[in-house]
Amino acid sequence: MAEAHQAVGFQFTVTPDGIDLHLSREVLKHIYLSGVTSWIKRAIRFKNGILTGVYPASPSSWLIAVIAIMSTMYARIDPSLGMIDTIKRTLPVSDYMTVQTQTVLSAILFATGLWLSLILMLRYILKALLSYHAWIFESHGKMSFCTKLWLSLVKMFSGRRPLLYSFQASLPRLPVPSVDNTITRYLESVRPLLDDEQYNQMEVVANDFKRDEAPKLQKYLILKSWWATNYVSDWWEEYIYLRGRSPIMVNSNFYTMDLLYVIPTHRQAARAGNVVHAMLQYRRKLERGEHAPVTMVPMCSYQMERMFNTTRIPGIETDFVQHLSDRKHLVVYHKGRFFKVWLYYGGRHLWPSELETQFQRILDDTTEPQPGELKLAALTAGNRVPWARARLKYFSQGVNKASLEAIETSAFFLTLDDEAHGYDPDKLRSLDLYAKSLLHGKCYDRWFDKSFTLIAYKNGKLGVNAEHSWADAPIVGHMWEYVLATDCFHLGYTEEGHCKGDINKGLPPTAKLQWDIPLECQEVIEDSYMVAKEIADDVDFHGCLFDVFGKGLIKKSRTSPDAFIQLALQLAQFRDKGEFCLTYEASMTRMFREGRTETVRSCTIESTAFVRAMDDKNTKDPNVCFLLDLFRKAADKHQNMYRLAMTGSGIDRHLFCLYIMSKYLNIDSPFLKQVLSEPWRLSTSQTPQQQLNMVDINKFPRYVGAGGGFGPVADDGYGVSYIIVGENLITFHISSKFSSPETDSYRFGQNIRQAMLDIRALFDQNDKKDVMSRQTERSL
Repeated sequence: MAEAHQAVGFQFTVTPDGIDLHLSREVLKHIYLSGVTSWIKRAIRFKNGILTGVYPASPSSWLIAVIAIMSTMYARIDPSLGMIDTIKRTLPVSDYMTVQTQTVLSAILFATGLWLSLILMLRYILKALLSYHAWIFESHGKMSFCTKLWLSLVKMFSGRRPLLYSFQASLPRLPVPSVDNTITRYLESVRPLLDDEQYNQMEVVANDFKRDEAPKLQKYLILKSWWATNYVSDWWEEYIYLRGRSPIMVNSNFYTMDLLYVIPTHRQAARAGNVVHAMLQYRRKLERGEHAPVTMVPMCSYQMERMFNTTRIPGIETDFVQHLSDRKHLVVYHKGRFFKVWLYYGGRHLWPSELETQFQRILDDTTEPQPGELKLAALTAGNRVPWARARLKYFSQGVNKASLEAIETSAFFLTLDDEAHGYDPDKLRSLDLYAKSLLHGKCYDRWFDKSFTLIAYKNGKLGVNAEHSWADAPIVGHMWEYVLATDCFHLGYTEEGHCKGDINKGLPPTAKLQWDIPLECQEVIEDSYMVAKEIADDVDFHGCLFDVFGKGLIKKSRTSPDAFIQLALQLAQFRDKGEFCLTYEASMTRMFREGRTETVRSCTIESTAFVRAMDDKNTKDPNVCFLLDLFRKAADKHQNMYRLAMTGSGIDRHLFCLYIMSKYLNIDSPFLKQVLSEPWRLSTSQTPQQQLNMVDINKFPRYVGAGGGFGPVADDGYGVSYIIVGENLITFHISSKFSSPETDSYRFGQNIRQAMLDIRALFDQNDKKDVMSRQTERSL
């Protein structure tokens, strides 16, 4: 036991002469080093806190301001217009406060006040600049003079080396759209999905809402937007995630895959050791705020604060997110046993080789799980209320409480899986099985409440299962990109596949968590497992690697890759079901403080017109120019909607908040009820790629990520996540339910593939016509 090992360092003996203390020099050394590390960490955080607090100025600028004011005083010039003299008169005169000291102190106080005023002014100027969004609506490759001037001013006021959280105080608040604009855009979005009679009824209901209930709700919502940092995010987290009582496994959690083609080592413990060490490096930089801001345009980094040391705690009516600071241990699950692993030794992070040693000890451990321990994590996979009640009844005291606290207060959760997964082109459905394993596993071998669970397979492949309430997928993707690049290009492995570095044989052994789970609790665990298993068995997944062409060829057609893919999804959906449906595409609103996501309604009047023309069976020889014109109109419409969503002019978050406000005010709104009950039968999301640019994909084409995915949102619909990898690959992650006779993930994947090829064929045919017309002109 680790506790017993550590206790050897401190012993005492009671003798007739008193108490004889024995202190281990080695233990005292580790205590000293831990203290030094802790104080260094505090000093760095304090320094970075000051740098962030005075941004966009710098601490040295204060000294410049003081010197400048003092210089003017010696030159007998008063830049304060008498304010220094006023400050001087308020200071007391004493033996310690001479007239000269009063003058100097007054000048320093004035200079400090002037410096702080300049900081506030610079922040408001930067906030005003960041509120300008016209640049995002300009055509790709074209930049107006106003945008060039704006970009230059942003760079000038942003300072030289901004830290991760430097821009937080300068980011604008998310604006509340007008009710008229939201209702108009909503009606436009549902027009292609309703017949004339249904649309006219919806128009009447919407106009009644706009006239009667909306004005009062909007006033309160505007009031909230003035008071709260973000008028959406707190309600979104609470009502969309934390108040949900159904299982979060599959329904809410999402996954991220490893590198698609490469496995740096097949040694499970070594791969886990390198990656855990890389995560600790990332966490250290995150806690100190030393990561660079993500993009050229500042984005909110608020969600990143809760990446580590975070757990979703179940409750009867609502869950809550518990975030702690600087947790120093990790909990590992392997073959039904839970182990506590310390991440620090002698005041420093464990080296990769030391972590490999600890993980190998767990893999070599042959002890059997304790009664009820094997499927214990199924409690986090089932319904929330039974888990909350079980937690209060069976895990509130004794060894169960201590062990559960070890899990919930850990930095994150690691599963050393006893299966092998990953993409293998020679194996049928290898990507499908890999995704299902990451999404739900065996329903009891991931702790679904942790901010994320790192999964290390026995063949060296990795993956992450992430809880959704605390952050969105791009945040996890940022960390994952850093970790994989650090693992492969900075840490590396020996020729035998082990972690580099010496093996420290003096590490304390890992501690196996102890449980005393009664039979009643074991029945609750089994019930949760059966609920989760039914959900997992119903997930129909298909991974589709589209490598015929990619972003490079699409951009040559002067089309947004995202718009191209979204129109292909609309075409695939129509061919799959013979009808259109309400379509969800996630867009970020992180250009605003504490922004999360907004919905882009991808099924539009323009996209349906293009799809119907593409599949018009009455036209034997379709007009390519006509189809391309429809395509470009639909793509432009989609791009405009995406830009509106990013700049705070979306539809759905506004309507969602109006609905929540109506509940608080006990206002019954048939319109809002209908809007919020409409199912998203096609839910889509693009996974961002290369947020950090740590790996040159052109130089290392095989070191590309496979993206990630999520479960189906509607019982009779599809969930589609896609990642645009480099110039020549697009990976689709498609999920649906076996229980629905209307869906088939593999069939939908084939429809997507064919839709992509058919749209591309339009451009090829048009290019051929252009070539032929040029040749004809030359011959004439």
